[in-house]
Amino acid sequence: MGKVTTASPVRRDLANAPLLAAASGQTPERTPVWFMRQAGRSLPEYRKLREGVAMLQACFTPEMVAEVTLQPIRRHDVDAAILFSDIVVPLKAAGIDLDIVPGTGPVVAEPVRDERAVNALPELDPASLDPVAEAVRLLTAQLGDVPLIGFAGAPFTLASYLIEGGPSRHHERTKALMKAQPDVWHALLDRIADYTVEFLKTQIGAGVDAVQLFDSWAGALSEADYREFVFPHSQRVLAALAFAGVPRIHFGVGTAELLPAMREAGADVVGVDWRLPLDEAVRRLEAAAPDAPKPVVQGNLDPAVLFAGWDVVEREVRRIVAEGKAAAGHVFNLGHGVMPETDPAVLTRVVELVHSIR
Repeated sequence: MGKVTTASPVRRDLANAPLLAAASGQTPERTPVWFMRQAGRSLPEYRKLREGVAMLQACFTPEMVAEVTLQPIRRHDVDAAILFSDIVVPLKAAGIDLDIVPGTGPVVAEPVRDERAVNALPELDPASLDPVAEAVRLLTAQLGDVPLIGFAGAPFTLASYLIEGGPSRHHERTKALMKAQPDVWHALLDRIADYTVEFLKTQIGAGVDAVQLFDSWAGALSEADYREFVFPHSQRVLAALAFAGVPRIHFGVGTAELLPAMREAGADVVGVDWRLPLDEAVRRLEAAAPDAPKPVVQGNLDPAVLFAGWDVVEREVRRIVAEGKAAAGHVFNLGHGVMPETDPAVLTRVVELVHSIR
C-alpha cells in the first residue's frame, strides 16, 4: 500500500448542519433527510447525462461525478450530498478485471476462490484514486453549507462480489469459502479492507464531511458468523477513519439481528432498513450496550412505499419521524436505495414533509 496521510484535512465548518448535528447526537433545527441512491436513475437529468457513458467511466470522470452528485441537491433540497460512485470503484482502481453490466451489476472476469487468487490480488496505488479526490474537491467548492458524504462498500460485500463473480442470491460460494478455508477468507478480507481504507481516506483527505460504509449483503449471515468472519475487518476499516473526526455511518440490508455488532464495529450512526422500527432498533442497541451513549440511527422508509400514494407516504413518514425520536439523533432516509421508477416529485415532497415536522 502507498503511504496515506492521517492528518485531518482543512474542511468546511459545517458544525451546525442538521445532518452533522444529528449524527453527533444533538438536536438540529430540523430532522435531516437524504436518500440512498438519490443521485441516479430516478432522475431524468441523470439519465440524460449518462447516455452513452459506462458506469465505471462516469465514476472516474470528476466533472460528471460532481454534476450527478449535485443533481438531487438542486431538485430535492436534501440535507446531504452523497458522492456518486460505486462500491467496486476501489477494486477497479486496483486493477481487478471487472465491469458493471447494465441490468446485472458488477461482474468479475476471474472470481477469487482460492489462496492463489487471493495472493495474486494487486495492491492499490493511491494515485489511481486521484479522479475521486478531484471530484470531492469540485463538490466541496460548490456545495456551500451542504455536507458531502463519502462512501465505500464493506469488506464482506466486496468479497462476495469477488468470490461469486457477480451478484448472488444465496452467497453459497462466499459462505463455503468462509467456512472451509478461514485462513484464505481472512487474507482476502484483509486485502479488501486495505482497498476500502485507502478509498475512504482519499475521500476524507479531499474533504468529505461524513462517510457511509455499505455492507449490503451482511444480512445473509448469522450474528455468530458475522462476528467471527466479518466484524474484525469492518472494525479495522472504521477504526482507520477515527483520526478525521467525521461521522461514520454503517448500513446493511436485512441486518436487524446484526445492528449491535455493526455499532460495536465503530459506527457513530447505525443505518436501519425498513424491516425493523427505529424505536425497536434503538431498544436493541441500548440493551446490547447499556453503558454506551444513546445511539444515533438512520432510516428507514420502505422504498416501495413511495409508489403507494401520498396519503400512505405521509402516514409512514410521520410514523418513522416519531419512532426516530427514541434515538439521540435521527437522520431520515429510506430503508434501502431509491428505485429507478420512483417519481422524483414524491421524494421532494418527502423532504418537505420531514422538514416541516417538529
